[in-house]
Amino acid sequence: MPVVAITREMGSLGKDVAAGIGEALGIPVLYHEVIEHLADRMRVRKSHVIRLLDGSAGLMERLTADKTSLAIFSADEIYGLVLKDSGAVIRGWGATHLLRDVPHVVCVRVCAPLPVRKRRMMERLNTDEAERVSEEIRCNDEAHTAIMRRHFGLQWTDAENYDVVLNTERVRIDDCVEEVLGLVRSLEFAETENSRQKIEDLAISARVRAALRCAPETREMKFSVATESARVSVSGGRRSLEERVAIVDIAGAVDGVRHVEYRSTGPEDPRTPQD
Repeated sequence: MPVVAITREMGSLGKDVAAGIGEALGIPVLYHEVIEHLADRMRVRKSHVIRLLDGSAGLMERLTADKTSLAIFSADEIYGLVLKDSGAVIRGWGATHLLRDVPHVVCVRVCAPLPVRKRRMMERLNTDEAERVSEEIRCNDEAHTAIMRRHFGLQWTDAENYDVVLNTERVRIDDCVEEVLGLVRSLEFAETENSRQKIEDLAISARVRAALRCAPETREMKFSVATESARVSVSGGRRSLEERVAIVDIAGAVDGVRHVEYRSTGPEDPRTPQD
């Protein structure tokens, strides 16, 4: 089950590299499929989700969208896609960082210098409005940088966040594809029982976060969720007995969860009964 996570960077030709990888491996290239599911779960239009991601959303759109929910639900979708037996090339959605710790997933950044990206986009759009294209690229890059920093606490352009970085100004598309295929087919990126368990645990954690965000009793609470061999640990502030019971019940009902425990952190909640 080959899985490749690849960045989306306007004018980088990452789309072409992804298409070549998908064709060579006989697996789907996924991007738009995630948008439709996210829009349904967030109860907004698909265009709304797209504008949030590329930085073009207006003030009212930003105010009416829960950015935390966007991160929680997109993670849930990405892990769900990876668990399918067919394999996939996943473009964008922070997949390169969500899947960075899964040993059999190849994480790729496809990039190019800004002047090259600008020229390509002008040709693609058949326009000579250089300033407008530059502004669109700038807004897209800034939005992506802000999302990655907010949700992952990292600078997404740093090379150490990827297994391979490919500059399409100097490396042809076909050669980029072959470079990635070499990693996919190597022993270092072979799927194992342990790597499969890793993605299953990440998927369970994502499903638990999504379930807690959807439930009225826990929607406004903040948690840290970790899973090991389907055993879930939810960490957060000191909670009342009623709140702890709700958290454990909601998390325990999530598909794949074998056991749940709640670990309190922070100052004592005055509503929590003393032992």
